[in-house]
Amino acid sequence: MYDVIVPLEQEGTTAKVLDWLVQIGKRVAENDPLVEIETDKVTLEVPSPVAGVLTEIIIPKGADALPGAVLARIDTAAGGTDDATPMPATPAPVTEDRTDPPAERHSPAVRKALAETGLDPATIEGTGRDGRLTRDDVLCAAKKVETPAPTPAANPAPRAEGSDFVPHDRMRLAIARNMLASVTQAPQVTAVFEADFGPLIAHRNHHKADFARDGVNLSYTAYIVMACVAAMRAVPQINSRWHDDGLEIFRDMNIGIGTALGDKGLVVPVIRQAQNLSLKGIAAALQDQTERARKGTLTSADMAGGTFTISNHGVSGSLLAAPIIINQPQSAILGVGKLEKRVVVREVDGVDSIQIRPMAYVSLTIDHRALDGHQTNAWLTAFVEALQGWRV
Repeated sequence: MYDVIVPLEQEGTTAKVLDWLVQIGKRVAENDPLVEIETDKVTLEVPSPVAGVLTEIIIPKGADALPGAVLARIDTAAGGTDDATPMPATPAPVTEDRTDPPAERHSPAVRKALAETGLDPATIEGTGRDGRLTRDDVLCAAKKVETPAPTPAANPAPRAEGSDFVPHDRMRLAIARNMLASVTQAPQVTAVFEADFGPLIAHRNHHKADFARDGVNLSYTAYIVMACVAAMRAVPQINSRWHDDGLEIFRDMNIGIGTALGDKGLVVPVIRQAQNLSLKGIAAALQDQTERARKGTLTSADMAGGTFTISNHGVSGSLLAAPIIINQPQSAILGVGKLEKRVVVREVDGVDSIQIRPMAYVSLTIDHRALDGHQTNAWLTAFVEALQGWRV
């Protein structure tokens, strides 16, 4: 017997079994799609790790699935056939017809999504294993199709006060739990500095065409990540995790970028070992992750292992947001406000002058158990110096 386990890469993320793609008694080949698991951020297919016969389902459809738990057992020596019947002890989900071409073997969740949206699967590009469609592929495609406004009957039932009730999805519930846990667990303090983006903008304008020729979009966020790396080198305690018996300071700077998904919430893909990447390397990684976040094709692994987070909230118009709640168990989070032209006073040759400069507020919210104002302000000082230190 071979135990099929829930992928460990979820790092404690809440997950549940969405659909079993194979019935008990059915033979599977190695890497055949076996089960779909839904986390609070992504839906992923778990393939069969071995060839054999599925003999036991441990975690049924709809049940929670913790990382490392046993999902099912496969008998690698059994001689089952495709005609084997399901055992009555386990709920029997709809089984795929294994004789269909691979492109047509859709999971029950995908078939349901196709039925609800009315989309033609042939018009949707699959991102699953071997190009298979996932439920997220269908839902993402449905968003791109203009549909008429829903009829009143399709709206949530109105309340007595004349309001509408919209049930929370799993992502919104997960965000709510995480935010509440963060502010309950850690005393959070925010410091705010101001940064002049003029040197950065000049450098970007000078080099963005060269980057574009290599297929890389040089964004402001790439410079922000680079400045974070410089500031971490100056004040490494910011890149840390609080433990009751000590502070764990990470050598790798795995920097997460908060990416909004509209009304669906947000995800935080992670740029790993940012300290080893050039400006172009960071820009390319950001471009790839942002595109996949908007398409809904990020995996759990893409969002795991972050040691620090950036919230670029200014892209939606806010000048300042405080506190920006820490992405636990990290010790700090950076906020970057809207970039706008402001009148500032600069000293030129010993004389004060009034200038118009592209400015933005930058904030650092810290876990006050792990860090104090001295480290906070020192990190922000180094961060602003790095942002303002670019030269064409």
